[in-house]
Amino acid sequence: MMKKRNLKNRFHRPACTALAAALLLSLSLTACSSAAQTESSSAQAGSVSAESEAETQTESAAAESTAAETTAAGTASSETESASDTAQAPDTVTITSLNANEEETELTVPYDPQRIAILDMACLDILDRLGVGDRVVGSASTSLDYLQAYVTDENVSNLGTIKEADLEAVMACEPDVIFIGGRLASSYDALSEIAPVVYLSTDTELGVVESVRKNAAAIASLFGLEDQVDELMADFDSRIEALAAFAEGKTAVIGMCTSGSFNVLGNDGRCSLIGREIGFENLGDGDVTATHGNETSFELIVDLNPDYMFVLDRDAAIGTDGAQLAQDIVENELIMETDAYKNGNIVYLEHPAVWYTAEGGITALDLMLSDLETELLAE
Repeated sequence: MMKKRNLKNRFHRPACTALAAALLLSLSLTACSSAAQTESSSAQAGSVSAESEAETQTESAAAESTAAETTAAGTASSETESASDTAQAPDTVTITSLNANEEETELTVPYDPQRIAILDMACLDILDRLGVGDRVVGSASTSLDYLQAYVTDENVSNLGTIKEADLEAVMACEPDVIFIGGRLASSYDALSEIAPVVYLSTDTELGVVESVRKNAAAIASLFGLEDQVDELMADFDSRIEALAAFAEGKTAVIGMCTSGSFNVLGNDGRCSLIGREIGFENLGDGDVTATHGNETSFELIVDLNPDYMFVLDRDAAIGTDGAQLAQDIVENELIMETDAYKNGNIVYLEHPAVWYTAEGGITALDLMLSDLETELLAE
């Protein structure tokens, strides 16, 4: 019986061993397969991560490149604009001015002058309206109310008068440019030794309005402000037209009271606006000197018998002490016989200093027209 048990056990153990080996092999293959899959998944994940990182780096580089290009373009644009601005600002500008002989000439002056000497009120008027009055370092004295800020400013040197300049004071204020009018034509050469002299005047043939426009454009060109002139002159033409419509067919004597006498003015001197542009028939026009007119008798005015009389009080304009009032001179027994007096048509110009000393200015022209509008067009 023992022998059978041993034989049975002998054949049973090899079968178990074979089965165990098969199981181990199967488990080993499964483990290898799982490991391979894990390694494959890890490799794929690593590949995706690398690709994503590469794309991110590419996008970042592209963004940096775009930003750099934008910055470079902006810098280049700013530099171009700056260069353009610099190129558009010349050192000098050439304008048409008058010389000592009152002849038109080409004058080269500094562009955008910072220090200005004023010896003419019409020019100061224009500079004031252009907004560059803060450049004035010296000015002649004036009685004009609207320009008093320039003569009372302690930072603005007193340069004398519009008839007699203080050359030492002009030199001391070290101007870049000097502005004068006709009263200082004889000082043109002496002043030119100090700085370029801009000499502008009113051309009666051209007309007061167009002279103001022309002179304002010349002055504005020194500062690059030409585009302001048309706006500043905008309503003058229409105002002249309204006054001209009123004046049509009417006669006038235009005169100036000075030192107790009455001088008749023609259409080539002071107050030429009334006869030339507004169109009153000036009965006193003829052989008349252009500056102060010709002294006349009141009998002549009675003979002329004008519809209107326009009176400029020179003594009031220049502040003559103790001078007789224009009205006291004009309204005598002879003048009372004229139609102008009987109809209340004697016009005393309200702003005599403007008419006499600043006729070529922009504000001056506005005040001059207002003087006429108030008397002629008021309802």
